[in-house]
Amino acid sequence: MAIPLRFQLLLLLLLLILISLFISAAAAPPLIQEVTPSILANLLSTLGFQKLSTANLSASSPITIFAPSDAAVSTCPTCSLHLLIREFSLPGLYPLQFLQSLVFGTKIETLAPHRCLTITTAATADHNKNKVYVNGVEIARPDLFNDGTVLVHGLQGFVSHLSPLSCNVELMTSLSFPFPSLPTLASSPSPSPSLMPLMLKDAILRLQTIGYGVVSMALRFRYPELVELKAMTVFAVDDNSIFTGEGSIYLSNFLHHVVPNKRLTAADLVTLRLKTSLPTMEAGQDLVVTTAGGGGTLTPMKINHMKLVTIDLMHNAKMVIHGISSPFPRVQQYQEAESDAEIQRSRCGRLDWDGGICVIDGQGRGGLQSTADVQDHDRGL
Repeated sequence: MAIPLRFQLLLLLLLLILISLFISAAAAPPLIQEVTPSILANLLSTLGFQKLSTANLSASSPITIFAPSDAAVSTCPTCSLHLLIREFSLPGLYPLQFLQSLVFGTKIETLAPHRCLTITTAATADHNKNKVYVNGVEIARPDLFNDGTVLVHGLQGFVSHLSPLSCNVELMTSLSFPFPSLPTLASSPSPSPSLMPLMLKDAILRLQTIGYGVVSMALRFRYPELVELKAMTVFAVDDNSIFTGEGSIYLSNFLHHVVPNKRLTAADLVTLRLKTSLPTMEAGQDLVVTTAGGGGTLTPMKINHMKLVTIDLMHNAKMVIHGISSPFPRVQQYQEAESDAEIQRSRCGRLDWDGGICVIDGQGRGGLQSTADVQDHDRGL
């Protein structure tokens, strides 16, 4: 039986279309497998990230870059941009809607080996538009660029290098803190919920992974008092120093190590003058700058005669945590010393670790009863 002419023409047309599609597919350029440094540099520069655009990053696509603004990069003058861009880049595409769906505290490994970003969210009045934070830094410009190969989110806040322990996930699921739920906060008369509950959770989670578990526990225990603050600066002792014995009083005197409603970064601390008093959450027990900053490693800054060993250990939008090697002794002030040099020269007779008080054997001339170098003098350094 002969095939009608119109069916023959239809089959011929279909064959020509298939041949055309085959030729087009063969001639089409392959999907981009490698994002070159020049491509990323041009893209980041065009989007306004001038400082980050100077970093050298080559990676297989697709990738997501959490790009800190130029102002954010300036908060970490010692950071390596080449490492920073890897620490804030993820393999794969992570649009805002997907990030909003993640469990609070989700960790995602970055392009920097063994470094993870922690993703957290905060409810807003519109629960469909929750804010997303990356290591405590807000994604201020979400989904800024997305071509299916590279996705860029803009960050605004303080950034720093990630800890080698940032991928520690053993405590990720233990987030059942006795905190008020964010929806409850969002339903309060305030037009927008406080960020402090979120920032406290962020600090508790991150401190546990970098060797400051006791400080993390103290933040959790003191949560009802701390959550009411607008900001805070915390001076922290690491777990190893606490468990060696000298730091045993840290927990009982924790509030003496918290400066309320002040977010004092390293840049702020180095501007403090000698004898500057910092109020703490322990009534009547201020901290005192006993060696002003800016002297370098040979003359490190000291508060209540204790060296600051790790500046800007951890920070987010509401908190800054600095590391000290031992708890602060209480400084008892009398009349002012006749000169700054006198404070620097004075010495402790002995340190009462049980009470956390520096005691002078025999009353000398007026000034601070505690002495200039408790740490070095008492330990014979």
